[in-house]
Amino acid sequence: MAKHKGKGWHGRLLAAGLGVTALAAATSVWTAQADPAGGRQPQEHAAAGARPVAEVAADIAHASDRGDQGVNITIDDGPDPVWTPQVLQLLEDNGVKATFCMVGTQAKAYPDLVKKVVADGHRLCNHTVSHDTAMDKKSEAYQSQQILDAERMITEASGGVRPQYYRAPGGAFTPFSRQLAASRGMRPLGWNVDTKDFEHPGAEAMVATVKSEISNGPTVLFHDAGGERSQTVAALGEVLPWLREQGYSFGFPVR
Repeated sequence: MAKHKGKGWHGRLLAAGLGVTALAAATSVWTAQADPAGGRQPQEHAAAGARPVAEVAADIAHASDRGDQGVNITIDDGPDPVWTPQVLQLLEDNGVKATFCMVGTQAKAYPDLVKKVVADGHRLCNHTVSHDTAMDKKSEAYQSQQILDAERMITEASGGVRPQYYRAPGGAFTPFSRQLAASRGMRPLGWNVDTKDFEHPGAEAMVATVKSEISNGPTVLFHDAGGERSQTVAALGEVLPWLREQGYSFGFPVR
């Protein structure tokens, strides 16, 4: 997976993230998060003396829990007070559940949006504290800090709902980071279709990318933060109904 080029916004996040403690809570209790059918699924809450987190597979997930005709919409880098509400409204209008890969400092800054994402039935994904796309070149202690502190920040912001996935910034996974995330119940999450909305190619180009590349696999990458996202909102407005018209259903990445 190609890495996104570094941006000033991520540089500021990195500086902020380095000030966060390197330790995170390692125990849990159960709470719940809505599934796409409106039911409830067990999630985990940080608390002392509770059962350990259930470990998941450490290989990078791409498949959908809806099978061969499933599509996973994934939204990275938020939450953002301007763009996340617009994305959430589009998802609601189209009856789609998505996976939000949140940056820890953003989650901490906008906890009400994190809670809204959960309340709407979407899933949470850990996208590290500061979105350092070079973290695969750094120490295991640094990788631990980025993953575990983000897990704590997202869980606290959500009111106790833990992220179910871990997506390395720019695909900067390592065997260590994948195993660490999996040991904390977060399945490493990749993507198959990169809309390249980070580069602002235009909504039409994003839609064309999804249409031409969805046969490569079900997990589609968009962003709701890190810059101006009106093109992303416009593209989603076209892509979501088109996918349904083609016979696809919307699900979550396998765990």
